[in-house]
Amino acid sequence: MQENKNLSEIEINDQKIVENKELSLFESLIPVIILMGLLAYNIFFVEGQEWFGAYTNQYILLIGGLVSAVVGFFNKVTISRMAAEVWENWKSVFVPILILFLVGALAGSWLVSGIIPAMVYYGLQVLSPAVFLPASVIIAAIISIATGSSWTTSATVGIALIGIGSALGIPPGMIAGAVISGAYFGDKMSPLSDTTNLAPAMAGTDLFTHIKYMAYTTVPTIVITLIVFAVLSGTIDTSGSADVSNLLVSIDNTFNITPLLFIVPVAVIAMILMKTKPLMALGVGVILAAIFAFIFQGDVLESLSDSKFQTIVNSILTDTQIETDDEKLTELFAAGGMNGMLWTIFLIVCAMVFGGIMDAIGALAKITKSLLSVASSIFGLFASTVVSCLGLNIVASDQYLALVIPGKMFKQAYEDKGLAPENLSRTLEDSGTVTSVLIPWNTCGAYQSGVLGVGVGEYFLYAIFNWLSPFTTLLFAALNLKIRMLRAK
Repeated sequence: MQENKNLSEIEINDQKIVENKELSLFESLIPVIILMGLLAYNIFFVEGQEWFGAYTNQYILLIGGLVSAVVGFFNKVTISRMAAEVWENWKSVFVPILILFLVGALAGSWLVSGIIPAMVYYGLQVLSPAVFLPASVIIAAIISIATGSSWTTSATVGIALIGIGSALGIPPGMIAGAVISGAYFGDKMSPLSDTTNLAPAMAGTDLFTHIKYMAYTTVPTIVITLIVFAVLSGTIDTSGSADVSNLLVSIDNTFNITPLLFIVPVAVIAMILMKTKPLMALGVGVILAAIFAFIFQGDVLESLSDSKFQTIVNSILTDTQIETDDEKLTELFAAGGMNGMLWTIFLIVCAMVFGGIMDAIGALAKITKSLLSVASSIFGLFASTVVSCLGLNIVASDQYLALVIPGKMFKQAYEDKGLAPENLSRTLEDSGTVTSVLIPWNTCGAYQSGVLGVGVGEYFLYAIFNWLSPFTTLLFAALNLKIRMLRAK
């Protein structure tokens, strides 16, 4: 999952859920209603996001935070308490923000060094349009299982697959949906993933029981996902083999393409597999790419600037555009560097303001408790858990809170119904972990759209595994399939 915390740093036992007896459910929902209303107005009635300029969503989140603060002020919550929660949220995303900067630097340096063009060049020869989408799901799943991180998967093979698929004429939203579906499947099933460790810890079961029990809902969901993408691959209108040949010639004319360029991505993935910190692994990836750019792409560097060193620095920090004799490739071979990640970073910062204040005033706890109170049946309990996780991904903008808060609040209710804890841990992952990427202002949604260069609205429908997972877990609950009960003592 996102790389901002190791499991030990999440401090599971120290997670505090702020409750406020002064706050009513209606008051808790006021900021949410206003936030949703403003976002809907911006989406449906304001063209081109001209309402507040390019940063409309960010300002709306800040407005939501201000409304939350006013509600909290009238319910005896001090400004210092709200500020403290916002600060805690900001601290929790400090490392992800650094990772985003490094991913921007990685994209730029890998472009001018020829690494991304080489991935596209060889990928076009291996991955045909007929199998591209299901193959992308499988490739992303394998990398994510091995690394335990959907974030790392997107920042490496995800970027390459977007490039290859775009060159084939496949819509970027489809490609991103396939990558994200595979990456989150692998993330869920990997024992190396922090969320896969966090969910059973919150529910009170062990890691491998959790993974085994998740397979009942996760495997059918990924199978359906693969079938849908296989059908899509057979129906979409893609570029023919002649166009691909022209693309290969154009790439070869612009860059010095050699298999040696793959040393850099292989080194980065190997470091991650050896448990190297993501910041270190990505930083090494940027440095190696810079060195390889000097060695292999001297002509490209000279065509962009009089100074090769300055070209490398520009590719890391700012926009880079490499002209080719093919219009499609020219659009593809562009990167924003660290500067290109500022919009995403600002979105995360603003989301943490809103989520932090909502937590500080006790609104998150009030909403979750209200959902728990209406769960009279076993299916109702599962449904309340799903809604709670989805709601917290929207309101708190953080997948960890979407696991921690429902995990703590629903744990006793599952025991009271005689349900084994793995029921809760599976539901937390099926509805909390995987749906975080479907929310534009959630840390995961902002990261994935920023890294892959595809908006959440573009890939939402095609992130089949992610939005199908909550329905699968509810279907199993409704049909009483694989619902494990506690053993009588």
